[in-house]
Order: sequence, then C-alpha cells, then structure tokens
Amino acid sequence: MSDLLSKKCSPCEGGVIPFDVSEIHKYQKKVDGWELVQNDKKIYFLEKKFTFKNFLESQDFVNKVGKISEEEGHHPDILFGWGYAKITITTHAIEGLSENDFILAAKIDQNFNV
Repeated sequence: MSDLLSKKCSPCEGGVIPFDVSEIHKYQKKVDGWELVQNDKKIYFLEKKFTFKNFLESQDFVNKVGKISEEEGHHPDILFGWGYAKITITTHAIEGLSENDFILAAKIDQNFNV
C-alpha cells in the first residue's frame, strides 16, 4: 500500500483504457478489504463498508474522506448513516477502474486505520 500512498491521483478526462481484470487483481492486493463489484453495465467498482460506534463517528469519517477526495481531485460515492459508511470508487470518465481508484482507497484506509 505504501507505494500507493506516495502517489497523487492524476486528472482523468477519458481516453484511457480501464484496467482489465488481471490488473485490477494485482492492485487489489495493495488495498485492504476492498471488494470488487460490477454493475449491470459491467463497470467495475471498488467498494468497502466501514463501521463506527455512532452517527457522529460515521459523519466525521465521511468528512475526512471528503477532504482526501478534494485533495486528490477524485471523488467516490458515499453512503452513510448511524454507525456505518459505504464508499464506492470508480473512474467515471473511463467507466472502470484505474490506478487513481486504488490510490484513493489506500488513502482512505490510512485515514481509517490511524
């Protein structure tokens, strides 16, 4: 994961080929507990659920994820409520996963594990 933590997300406006499954699995080994999911359009996402003791801890975590996302210029989908947050990451511009998604996942994990 440390190599991902030292990187910064690169702007992506499309025109880049998303990772294939073998590349996804290679990168997935670098992040802890992120599931690979696919939607009905066969677009891959990283997804992880985090648990907390109460609503305020969930909200605090989501605010930290928002700050990281702004710093990286890469924004996940976030669902949260009392005692949980679910983060879903993909590169919308290419309709799939790129290194940016794994960089963001690693940085979110670093925040959660601190």
